[in-house]
Amino acid sequence: MDPTGHKYFGTVDYVIFALLLIASMTIGLYHAFTGGRQRTTQELLFADRKMKCLPLSLSLMATFQSAVAIIGTPAEVYTNGTQYWFIGCSYILGLLIPAHIFIPVFYRLHLSSAYQYLELRFSKAVRICGTVTFIFQMVIYMGVGIYTPALALNAVTGFHLWGAVLATGSVCTLYTALGGLKAVVWTDVFQTVVMFTGQLAIIIVGVQQAGGLSDVWVKVRDGGRISGIDLDPDPTVRHTFWTLGVGGVFLMLSLYGVNQAQVQRYLSSRTEREAVMSCYMVFPCLQVALTLSCLMGLVMYACYGDESKPYVRSTDQMVLYFVMDMLQDFPGLPGLFVACLFSASLSTISSAFNSLTAVTMMDLIKPHYSMSESRATLLSKILALSYGIICLAVAYVVHLMNSSVLQAALSIFGMVGGPLLGLFCLGIFFPCANSIGALIGLAAGLVMAFWIGIGGFLARMSIPVEVSLLNFTTTGPDVSDNITAVTATIDSAHNESSGPLGLHGLYSLSYMWYSAVNSCTVVLIGLIFSFVTGPTKANDITSGIVYPVVGNAQSLLQHLLKPSVCCSSPPELRQMDGHKEANGNVKEESATAQERETFLPSHPTSCVEHETSV
Repeated sequence: MDPTGHKYFGTVDYVIFALLLIASMTIGLYHAFTGGRQRTTQELLFADRKMKCLPLSLSLMATFQSAVAIIGTPAEVYTNGTQYWFIGCSYILGLLIPAHIFIPVFYRLHLSSAYQYLELRFSKAVRICGTVTFIFQMVIYMGVGIYTPALALNAVTGFHLWGAVLATGSVCTLYTALGGLKAVVWTDVFQTVVMFTGQLAIIIVGVQQAGGLSDVWVKVRDGGRISGIDLDPDPTVRHTFWTLGVGGVFLMLSLYGVNQAQVQRYLSSRTEREAVMSCYMVFPCLQVALTLSCLMGLVMYACYGDESKPYVRSTDQMVLYFVMDMLQDFPGLPGLFVACLFSASLSTISSAFNSLTAVTMMDLIKPHYSMSESRATLLSKILALSYGIICLAVAYVVHLMNSSVLQAALSIFGMVGGPLLGLFCLGIFFPCANSIGALIGLAAGLVMAFWIGIGGFLARMSIPVEVSLLNFTTTGPDVSDNITAVTATIDSAHNESSGPLGLHGLYSLSYMWYSAVNSCTVVLIGLIFSFVTGPTKANDITSGIVYPVVGNAQSLLQHLLKPSVCCSSPPELRQMDGHKEANGNVKEESATAQERETFLPSHPTSCVEHETSV
């Protein structure tokens, strides 16, 4: 090992890493020159709406299983124990609600962008505000998502920083622009297999190095890394069952309910049933990913304990140090893990490119400019290439920032998901909400998000604790959606018996509650201003864009109060504002024309009907 602590790759490691990039590019080129050859925007952006549930479910999982999560979750478990594993409890409601509420609404309206819903429900101004907010969120996401793993890799292995950034950025840009959503989904499938294989191989070899399963268990148990359920209701405690299991639900909804990257995959399904099934199948995939990451953290602790390494500046770098240190006698394994790491990066960045291209085309360009199908497809490919260049530019800006600003940028990204979730919930669940309330509510939610996030960041900076460059913790399937720079010393300050008071108490709020607080702010303020300015009348609401909460709740109560009737007679079909449901599951209509007639307004001025045909 050289004086800088770097452990360099061997030839086999470089070959494995190169094969990952070549395979991803090959998949993209295959879909660019086969089938319809991406000649239409429907094929380029929505895979002709013919995708099956299995590849979609793996792609849904991979989209927000970023490279930062691959190194961040094991680092969290290594440092603080297995309490973080309880975030898996939030996956239940976090996926059931999108499957039975958001997907039926979006799919039956035949949308091309999630933000088309906002225009149908409120106004064009709300749609544009939602789109711009999303673009701001994803642009930050791209730059940080591609730069952070490259920086960690460079710090530990000496792997060329900008070589890694340019390689992953260029490959992502090319196969996304050429192969469209089909290429993105199928490369996600390949990259998911690489992710799971890499993590599993590291765990198996790490267990052997630590002396076997029994020795690993004894070491992590004696080291206090096996956590019980912490039922502390204090919202300022960073990780408890309530912050992870309840606050995590709002995080999951912002990811899998209303995020364009995921909604676009739902809309590319062949049928609504397959879209719902793909959401169901995400649950075991996420549980496997979470379990593997937690096991990696435990194996790391079993090998190192509380021993500090002079060359490791943060716990996140500890993951890569572990791979390079413990597995250096196994040629190819370090390269396999790096392939695993950058597979996660490729999947998230390519999904960001594709979703940004879709919203820019469908929400900002197409409604204002008429163009032929061939020109629209060409423009979509140019947009994908442009966002690739922007990604590299943002990564360079991040490189110029110091550690404090980098952590602030990550936190800013996490603050945006909650207000967008609140905006969609305001429209779907509250028929009385109007466009003025939606705009003011979104603004209030963003102000609250930045107030709490930046105020908390500045408050933590005033604590005399050295914060490492990459010392942050994952927040769910993807670290980037709700991230906060906190250290163990700061956590102990949060857990003082006196507890923080006043504004300091607000700034000390656990980052897992950010999405919940911000989304609830949007809903509350939006409803207040809707009533002040005149609530929306029932006759002014397009059929099928509001979920009948009261009607479904009454029907559910009737079934619960009369169990004998449910058992002795066939389930009765209920109407959902003209949409059919059976036993709480949306009943699929096979005829597209029938769905359009049921869910969309009968007059010819529907925004969706005009904008889905490019």
